[in-house]
Amino acid sequence: MTNAFAFDTKQFDTAQFESLFFAPARAYAALSIDLTEKLVNAQLEASKAYTDTSLAQLRSLVEVKDAEGLKSYLEGQQQVAKELTERLKGDAEKVVALQQEFVQESQKLTESSVKQVQESAKQVTESAASATSKATKEAAPAAKAKTAAQA
Repeated sequence: MTNAFAFDTKQFDTAQFESLFFAPARAYAALSIDLTEKLVNAQLEASKAYTDTSLAQLRSLVEVKDAEGLKSYLEGQQQVAKELTERLKGDAEKVVALQQEFVQESQKLTESSVKQVQESAKQVTESAASATSKATKEAAPAAKAKTAAQA
């Protein structure tokens, strides 16, 4: 019984597959993983900061014992709201910067891959043209001799 999945890998040019397909795919996957890691870390940092702020505000609220304490707490809330707004703005800018960096790196990878494919195609075209030219030159004398023999 033959195995349908058994095939001779030696018949494939794995170096060409590696350079044209797998290496760029791995590079893009690594870039995507790096972006994901950076985004997750940024999200964790932001979550911790927001949680710490919320807990601090709850602790302050628990300490309110009179009208003066409540007034002081509410005035503090304005400052906290301002700080949170600034933090949100900074976090959004961080995410945008990470995404722009990812786009730029992706474009570099794509340009590199396209250039490599173009160079490979050029080499294949040149070798095919060379082989065709060689075959034509070798076939021409044989065709002449055959034509001369028939005449």
